Amino acid sequence: MLDTRAMTVEDDDEPDDAGEIRRIIAPPDAAGQRVDQWLVAAWPDLSRARIQGLIGQGRLSADGAAVPRAAEKAAPGAVYALVLPPPEPAAPTPEAIPLTVVFEDAHLIVIDKPAGMAVHPAPGSMRGTLVNALLAHCAETLSGVGGVARPGIVHRIDKDTTGLVVAAKSDAAHRGLAKLFARHQLDRAYYAIVRGAPHPRSGTLETRIARSRDDRKKFAVVRDPESDAGKTAITHYWTIETFGQRAGESAGHPAAAFVECRLETGRTHQIRVHLAHLGCPIVGDPLYGKGRAFKAISPHAEEAAAAVSAFPRQALHAAVLGFKHPVTNDELRFESPPPADMQALLRVLRTL
Repeated sequence: MLDTRAMTVEDDDEPDDAGEIRRIIAPPDAAGQRVDQWLVAAWPDLSRARIQGLIGQGRLSADGAAVPRAAEKAAPGAVYALVLPPPEPAAPTPEAIPLTVVFEDAHLIVIDKPAGMAVHPAPGSMRGTLVNALLAHCAETLSGVGGVARPGIVHRIDKDTTGLVVAAKSDAAHRGLAKLFARHQLDRAYYAIVRGAPHPRSGTLETRIARSRDDRKKFAVVRDPESDAGKTAITHYWTIETFGQRAGESAGHPAAAFVECRLETGRTHQIRVHLAHLGCPIVGDPLYGKGRAFKAISPHAEEAAAAVSAFPRQALHAAVLGFKHPVTNDELRFESPPPADMQALLRVLRTL
């Protein structure tokens, strides 16, 4: 049976804050003490009941191994790590934020989301989110399956990614949409403007993606083929258009490209990670777009380089969303053209 208690699909979104991790080495005088008693003395801001509850949730480890019981004796010299979850967010409040509504009925609503709007409240983006706007727009009709902080939310796109998002207004729609996402029974296409171009120009990338060991905000392709770390991620891509010639490279190396990606899975940052892995990171991507400067062989190279450098976000747009209505069974398909900022960048790149 499908578990709908936490049915929010990871869909090219920023990872959630995992909270605080505290580490401490047990001193010699901790020998013989219950681990919960010793930790209360070490961290007086945490109550004993709080520490016991966290241990019961499997959030305490010693040298990497879970501590099963609060009554365990502390092991001098062991490194203890306690994972504190982030504070539970307060229930979001309605905010009268204008929305571009593409489709709406009694069961669901499809929004064309602008850049800069987070899908749901999270540390750093507690107000001005799509959830805040939907609470005002839909009043009391949003599905409650997603929980207090994420009413109606079935999938997510990154705060600075634009485009189509569907939200559930009824619990029946929420459960039905969750099943479609879990079974990959949706048509989803994204447009991206990238530095360079993928090679080959079209194909399918199937990898495992895991959180980066070096930066918790980032994800990375698991390069060890024998590893079972991370989750399988499948992206189909096509190069729609290429622009110019990259300086310092032989013929056949475009300076930039306009790429369509279709998701078979929906992992956090999947498109951003996969395009960077192909050697063509998305223009403006603050996490995965770092690298050599944009350089092209063209009389308009300087203007293009300035436009690429000044682009304020990742140039990624959720352009197509198609699915069978989970309640009426109608076939629905929505398209959204690239937003004005991406179209302006494309016009400059076409001068190369």
